[in-house]
Amino acid sequence: MSTEENARTIRRIYDELWNERRLEVADEVITEGSTNYDTGLLPMPFGPEEMKGTVRMVTAAFPDNRHEVEEIIAEDDRVVLRCTLTGTHEGPFMGIPPAGRKIEVTEIHIYRLKGGKAVDHRVGRDDLGAMRQLGVIADAVPVPGSVPHAAAANATE
Repeated sequence: MSTEENARTIRRIYDELWNERRLEVADEVITEGSTNYDTGLLPMPFGPEEMKGTVRMVTAAFPDNRHEVEEIIAEDDRVVLRCTLTGTHEGPFMGIPPAGRKIEVTEIHIYRLKGGKAVDHRVGRDDLGAMRQLGVIADAVPVPGSVPHAAAANATE
């Protein structure tokens, strides 16, 4: 497959599979028995059924989820895609009860293709930012213009 065809294949994952919720597209763009190197430590199975399950799980929690593709870089059998995931937390997500909050998460995906289908997937995603936006983790960064508590206490001595 050409570099351009590989880029189009990966773009379909976000435009058709994720944004249009056309789950059958997973069968057309992902090879059974592929490997997913998500942000976890261990490689996980990655095939059409696993991808459909991920889309279902995320959509149940964020029914309005959308991936906005910002950039695609393709070379030989590799495609890098940078996107922003947005959505509103309306259903349980990984044990987190619905909060009604909106999220905006940056992601970078790297795919390796063979025979016109993804066989390898790696992702870098702002999971910490997502947890902050959902209110699961407190934001440790002070509001601009505010004085941290320790600095304020020392300033009065």
